[in-house]
Amino acid sequence: MTPRALILLLFCRVVSAVTLYGVQGVLTPGVPTTTPDTASGTSVYDPPTETGLQAFNPVILAPPAVPSPPITNQFWLPLSNSAQNAANNYNVSIQQDGAFLGLSIEMSVINQVIGLNGSFLHVPFLNLMALVAERAGSVRVRVGGNTQDYAVEVDSLPDYKMVMKDKADSRDTTETPTMYWTPEMLYLLSNVSSHVNVKWWLGIPFNDTSNLRLQIAEMGEAILGDKIIGFQLGNEPDLYAMHNHRPANYNASDYFNDFAMVSGAISDDPQIPVHNNLVAPGVSGTWTPEQVWDTGFVPAFSDVLNALAVEHYPENNCAAQFPNEGFGPPVDPQSIFPTYLTHASGQGIVAAYLNSANIAQQAGKPLLMFETNTASCGGFPGVSDSFGAALWGIDYSLQMAYSNFSGANMHVGGVDDSYNPFTPPPSNLSSWAQWTIGPIFYSIIVSAEALGSTGTAQVVDLNANSYNPYTPAYAIYEQGTLARVALVNYLSDTSGASTLTVNVTVGGAGTVESASTPAQVRVKYLLAESVAVKEGFTWAGQTMGNRFASDGRLLGNETVQTVQCDQSTNTCQVTVPAPGFALVFMTDTAFDDASPSSTATFATTTHTYGALTVRVSPSVLATSNGDNAGDRDDLGSTSKGSSGAERSAGVASGVVALVALLAGASVLRGALRS
Repeated sequence: MTPRALILLLFCRVVSAVTLYGVQGVLTPGVPTTTPDTASGTSVYDPPTETGLQAFNPVILAPPAVPSPPITNQFWLPLSNSAQNAANNYNVSIQQDGAFLGLSIEMSVINQVIGLNGSFLHVPFLNLMALVAERAGSVRVRVGGNTQDYAVEVDSLPDYKMVMKDKADSRDTTETPTMYWTPEMLYLLSNVSSHVNVKWWLGIPFNDTSNLRLQIAEMGEAILGDKIIGFQLGNEPDLYAMHNHRPANYNASDYFNDFAMVSGAISDDPQIPVHNNLVAPGVSGTWTPEQVWDTGFVPAFSDVLNALAVEHYPENNCAAQFPNEGFGPPVDPQSIFPTYLTHASGQGIVAAYLNSANIAQQAGKPLLMFETNTASCGGFPGVSDSFGAALWGIDYSLQMAYSNFSGANMHVGGVDDSYNPFTPPPSNLSSWAQWTIGPIFYSIIVSAEALGSTGTAQVVDLNANSYNPYTPAYAIYEQGTLARVALVNYLSDTSGASTLTVNVTVGGAGTVESASTPAQVRVKYLLAESVAVKEGFTWAGQTMGNRFASDGRLLGNETVQTVQCDQSTNTCQVTVPAPGFALVFMTDTAFDDASPSSTATFATTTHTYGALTVRVSPSVLATSNGDNAGDRDDLGSTSKGSSGAERSAGVASGVVALVALLAGASVLRGALRS
């Protein structure tokens, strides 16, 4: 192992409670607080003014009422056993990979969620990535966002930081500040990939075409090699004028010209050996993709484009995040909650991109949803962090796969964002296993299992239950054969009256196939008490833990239901609670592929040269962690109108064991640079 692969893996254990001291803007120093009991219950808790960190907000909304008249809760689901025959009645997607649903991590917060530097990787992050990789074969992560366009490479930063915002930036506080990074950032990503099969997209700065900064591509290719899967060139260029990054009349033709200039410089750069892995245009909806395609963008840049990409959030919470920036009145989360609990949400999002998917297919390029989540500007408290968001994320991802996207990245921001798939604790706490796993991470695990690791998954939207928007269902074929069925129940009904009974039947009457329903199927369930709760989620009986209680591992024993089928009637009867999701495995092969017998986890250990090892008494370490608000970086935002107010990169949240190495930090840095 080279010096660059030295790694501190932080001690992890599950805790049942947490006390935070002096977290800026939330608590009074020295006065403990507790999370309201309503976090795991159904009681509505929606304070009129919630000023705390949005990643840990206490808002619990009311579940939408059960429809009246009630829906049909028992229906038939006739299926073909082959994708070829299914195509006689349905559209069938292109082949998809289990890594379809990946992550987009804002560049400014990677030290909080990935690691402090190349030597110090956050154990919960590694554990989370291992969960996905064991199911999908790999994990795809985009590092970038608004901060990528104002990123500047430097040799070093104060206090051995690898990323840091320019707090002296004179631009408006809601605009993206300059983001400094050192090559250590790339070694961090490389060392992650040495432990888990994570592949990376990075962003090339695009704010100044007269002063190009291509170092991230030059060094990225050299350090990460084949773990790089592409470079984004232009993040939300349709918002550049709004963010004062370009003149007010900046349009798609201007972007075409800028892209030509920068991509040409990349092709001419001898330090960038790969010239055909650019991802663009990354428009967010202010321009339609067609406005870019109509410039001749795709044929003009076919030789340098690896993928076409768009970005989309179905709603925005910008008025609440930036009340004085002209976004109008804030959106009421309670009123908008029901719009996420319907199949129409995902269908409505992808409808605007069906033409782009066809264009991508004709050009032989994948189409990526490069950044997305429940709502821009951090999401809606009580919506984005509810169990309903987990169901929405599953349905949305499968709808994108069905509509011939080739991947989508759920955005991870800072502690100002309620939509995060996972969030480290907000300060240096006295216990370690205190990450908060959001509902969207459950969507990512489920999506990986639903699509499998063969890279041959084809998805069919079955228009189930007479197109009922509360009960969508998908068939998933692998290597041309029916492998899995995905069933969603968006309703929240403790009475049991809205529990679904789905009669799955394969072949037989009304089809060109002989009846071939198996003797039994196995079913995994994603469950919670209601669509509104934020805790108590279980996937096949296991959980990531409640808020402030996760080390990135699934806890508990896996529980898989076996359903005996009636082959005389060619029927498997599967129930789906309200609310809930069921993944039905139609073959043993499909089940085995999606159910790893073991998942790699990462113990706490430090690999260093013996002479450099620093030893600290546990009694000293136990009292050395605290939070000094006076030493914290100013907590600002990275943009307005797009990806929310991410916290300052200077706050290394949750790295509680760093104090044990401060005495030897300068020596270690010398080893890392050798």
